[in-house]
Amino acid sequence: MSSGVARFLRPEVAARLDNLSLRARLVVEGFMAGHHRSPYHGYSVEFAEHRAYGSGDEIRHIDWKLFGKTDRYYIKRFEEETNLKCYLILDQSKSMTFGSGSTTKLDYAQTLTAALAYLMLKQQDAVGLALFDSELRNYLPPRGKASHMKALMAAMSAIVPGPETRMSPMLHQLAEGIRKRGLIVLISDLLDDPDEVMMGLKHFRHKKHEVIVFHVLDPQELEFSYSSRTRFNDLETGDSLTTEPWHIQEIYQQAVNKFVAGYRTLCRQHNIDYVLLRTDQPMDRALSEYLLKRRYAG
Repeated sequence: MSSGVARFLRPEVAARLDNLSLRARLVVEGFMAGHHRSPYHGYSVEFAEHRAYGSGDEIRHIDWKLFGKTDRYYIKRFEEETNLKCYLILDQSKSMTFGSGSTTKLDYAQTLTAALAYLMLKQQDAVGLALFDSELRNYLPPRGKASHMKALMAAMSAIVPGPETRMSPMLHQLAEGIRKRGLIVLISDLLDDPDEVMMGLKHFRHKKHEVIVFHVLDPQELEFSYSSRTRFNDLETGDSLTTEPWHIQEIYQQAVNKFVAGYRTLCRQHNIDYVLLRTDQPMDRALSEYLLKRRYAG
């Protein structure tokens, strides 16, 4: 991968840009720079124009009606279709403001959401956005025009982290309100009751939506590698605990591993794509997962 725009896939580099729209564009361009062939290959398409049949072209693309009129072989050329509705659901609760390094979970999630929106609109998909914490705070219905990006970026740039994560009622509300089958993308640290969260996600599956869950966590939330006496503050409740981390590290890691494995297993059981994302890792995996899902959701 080239060292130019590709460096913006690194969250600590992308986060230095205050302009979220520019950040999104550079992340996507960095991602595209690492692909040797178009990621749009194989997607559903609509007819655009004709060209002469050539060696290596697939016979199924020959326009037989035109052959009947001209006695010559012509291939239908295609362009990307615009019939998929994508819904980006972003967690803006206070727990998302945690960051042990230069990038908080909310920084990472905002950048990823913006990059996905940019990529979706480039593919001419319609993109909607839902922002939530203890309840649904903002909702922009899906639109497919490039000008919609401005509204999406304005909504995310104006985020004020809310009190706590309470996901289930919001998921059920959206599942009931979204009529046309589409692609649901949840981006959250999932610090909520897993059974309640899964009930909401299963509601989307019952409505025939495809679902991807991007589980965003800070490295320290996974590793708990603090080396000295530390005071831990709960960002949502205000509770605090001072302890020697090595006393509880093993128990903590076991609990977190169980937490993550539980979500992964439950999602797999209900045909929901689950992707664990660390805030110190590049975003290309998330974009690749979206493109893979896009092939089968369109």
